[in-house]
Amino acid sequence: MADFAFTDYSGKEFVIRLENEQRIAEARRILSGEETMSTHVMGRIRKSRADYNPGWSFHLDPDTITFFTMAIEVCDSSITYLEDHLDEACGAFLPGCFWCPWSSKLTREVS
Repeated sequence: MADFAFTDYSGKEFVIRLENEQRIAEARRILSGEETMSTHVMGRIRKSRADYNPGWSFHLDPDTITFFTMAIEVCDSSITYLEDHLDEACGAFLPGCFWCPWSSKLTREVS
C-alpha cells in the first residue's frame, strides 16, 4: 500500500491510496519521469472522507484507480468543482461516479 498526491489546474492537492503493486510501480515510474504518456489519474469516487486525504469529502476507490493519456470529457472535473458539487456527482455529472481530472498530475509519494 502507498499513498500519492496529485494536483490539478486548481493547484489543490488530493491524495490517493494505491494497494495494487502494479499500480504503485506505475505511479513511481510517472514520478521518476520514466512514464510520460499515461500520467493522469482516474477512478471511481466514493462520497466519504478518507483519513489519508484530509480536507475533502470524497476519495477515489483504490481498487478502481488507473492512469490515462486521454479520456472522455464526461468524466473531467477539477478537484474543487467536484467537492462543491458532490451532491450532483454520480448522476448526469460524473456518470457512474467515474472521475478523470484531465489536468491531474502526480506530484509526490506521501510518506
